[in-house]
Amino acid sequence: MAGITTFLTMCYIVFVNPSILQQAGMDYQSVMVATCLAAALGTLVMGLYANYPFALAPGMGLNAFFVFTIVLTMGYSWQQGLAIVFISGVLFIILTITGLRTAIVDALPVTIKHSIPAGIGLFIAFIGLNNSGIIRVNQGPILDIIYNHQGESLESVIPQILQAPPQVLQMGDITEAGVLLTIGGFLLLSLLMLLKVRTAMLLVIVAVTLAGIPMGVTTVPESLSFEGISIEATAMEFDFQGLFNHGEDRGFLSLLFTFLMVVISFTLVDLFDTMGTLLGTADKGNMLDEAGNLPRINKALLADAAATTVGAMLGTSTVTTYIESGSGIIAGGRTGLTSVVTGILFLVAIVLAPVATMIPVQATSPILIMVGVLMLDSLRKIDFENFEEMLPALLVVIIMPFTYSIANGIAWGIILYTIIKVAKGKGAELHPIIYVLSVLFVLRYLVT
Repeated sequence: MAGITTFLTMCYIVFVNPSILQQAGMDYQSVMVATCLAAALGTLVMGLYANYPFALAPGMGLNAFFVFTIVLTMGYSWQQGLAIVFISGVLFIILTITGLRTAIVDALPVTIKHSIPAGIGLFIAFIGLNNSGIIRVNQGPILDIIYNHQGESLESVIPQILQAPPQVLQMGDITEAGVLLTIGGFLLLSLLMLLKVRTAMLLVIVAVTLAGIPMGVTTVPESLSFEGISIEATAMEFDFQGLFNHGEDRGFLSLLFTFLMVVISFTLVDLFDTMGTLLGTADKGNMLDEAGNLPRINKALLADAAATTVGAMLGTSTVTTYIESGSGIIAGGRTGLTSVVTGILFLVAIVLAPVATMIPVQATSPILIMVGVLMLDSLRKIDFENFEEMLPALLVVIIMPFTYSIANGIAWGIILYTIIKVAKGKGAELHPIIYVLSVLFVLRYLVT
């Protein structure tokens, strides 16, 4: 049940990932199949090798970074982009085998570790609220219109102001069918969990999906077959020669620096996305030891690294551990059996993709909101009486949802924690790895 719950809360990636990557010129059908295969293989390895209930798939945010930064902004082709992802995957494997990735996790301050689950909780809840329409994120604030029309009379700008959407964050329309379904689903989920029904999350997903049919929210597919099962258009389409010759007119040193920063960016984002997700969701399942570390984490990290490498070979962007794994853990998943079930369902999704399209976001949003709320209990582990510990921890919690990035939250927390300790004359308390990470994060923000 936990494996099914995890799959249903993250199966949206089967369609969202190819829709994003096709903007870089990649074939939609091929990327869809590659997404399913990469998610299935990565998740199965996580379950069978690491014996943990974590699911993997091409990461949201990482796929956008691939398209909009690497390809559309920096001018690399998608074939060269896949080569970068492959190189970063190999680098992940080396870092994991040598134990450096585990050392980074162990070097993190305890207060940062405790803040990660709460930050992810807010992030998950924010996603659920936004997906369902309970809240809306707008990109056209009124102030932008005013600033863009400086020098013009106010009378000429008023019509645009009146037609502009409200400010960045607003309450959604509670009367919409989808919003009402989400609210009803959340209330039902709350009641079932109070009654300690173990299959509560799965029942709610099914109930909301069925209730959405007469309300026009759930789309019933015309056919349950999927044609065009092939990854020929994207598999092994690396362009290493073009990658190392890209922008050669700028000089070797400039080219090398840009290439290294791109690889480092991919590495840092995936590393801390994965690490944050593992620690955050494992904390909710009481899988961490007293020091806040995850036993056998090296196996979990190796599964993630291998999935990124294989995913690039199949033809998709960086594969990472998914925060939606928390839904399966809340549903009772504690072992690799959960991941095995999820992985098998991703394989089934290749031939029955239309079935997954039936599940509306309103069916999974109550799950995400509930998981997010439950993960906030890690806040009680933060020492709020100690300002120098509390401040960077809360920054992690705040930055994650509002930048839509686990890695950003951890990065800002580490940078601020380092500055505070050095300013207080306690720099010797920090592990050398923390200094290195702080410098790398600052460089990443300055360069990319």
